[in-house]
Amino acid sequence: MLIEVKPSYQLTNYIILIINPSFVVAMIVTASTHKITWEILPEDFILDDEPVDNVNQPSLAAALTESLQLAGKLPENALATTNYGICATVNDKIVVKAPDWAYVPKITVPREQIKRSYTPHKQGEIPSVVMEFLSDTDGSEYSNKLTYPPGKWFFYEQVLQVPNYLIFEPDNGVLEVHRLHESGKYQLRSSDENNRYWLEEMELFIGVWSGKRENRQGYWLRWWDKEGNLLLWGFELVEQERREKEAALQRLQELEKRLRDAGIED
Repeated sequence: MLIEVKPSYQLTNYIILIINPSFVVAMIVTASTHKITWEILPEDFILDDEPVDNVNQPSLAAALTESLQLAGKLPENALATTNYGICATVNDKIVVKAPDWAYVPKITVPREQIKRSYTPHKQGEIPSVVMEFLSDTDGSEYSNKLTYPPGKWFFYEQVLQVPNYLIFEPDNGVLEVHRLHESGKYQLRSSDENNRYWLEEMELFIGVWSGKRENRQGYWLRWWDKEGNLLLWGFELVEQERREKEAALQRLQELEKRLRDAGIED
């Protein structure tokens, strides 16, 4: 006998299918409704101050933000966060999750009001992207736990309803991109022919890149624009400018030589 449990989108019912070779029976079992409200985090609320799971997490997050900013893709009223609390109130209990990286396209309050945490709908738009970088932990990135405190997957999918949930394994370079379907559930996406994913809210591609930054050789997440141009980091822009200057100087020297060969000295 196979028993399959499927939570409904409204989180008010469970549809249980009991299947055997001779019959199929569908039953409705009532479950508790999840009331979601958006309240600003109280000043006396104690935030989790545990260290990050992996020494590479801050570098991975900083790399994503830096290239956006240098390419002019980070507006003044946007918010790119790292291990920063995003809040909601579920069944009158405050829930705070701090994704390894997140992007909020627009905040509607002064930045001084969101120093400690951010509450969507109350202080701006919902994040368009959240990311978790896998480490040697318990796999909480996939937790769909409904009871308090709810799991990350449940919180991003059902509470915040973030359009894009990315899970990245930096040690082996595996990237999962989950897109929120019209059914209200995340669906795993396939990459394009370049192993990249188009994120329409960002108007950018994202993919895995292998190379060195900050003395770390390994896999990184990078952005590409719609024309396929890589959004560069600061040291790459400096190197690009240096090469362009050297190429311009070489062209000038070649021109001067041709002029001298033609008998033109000035």
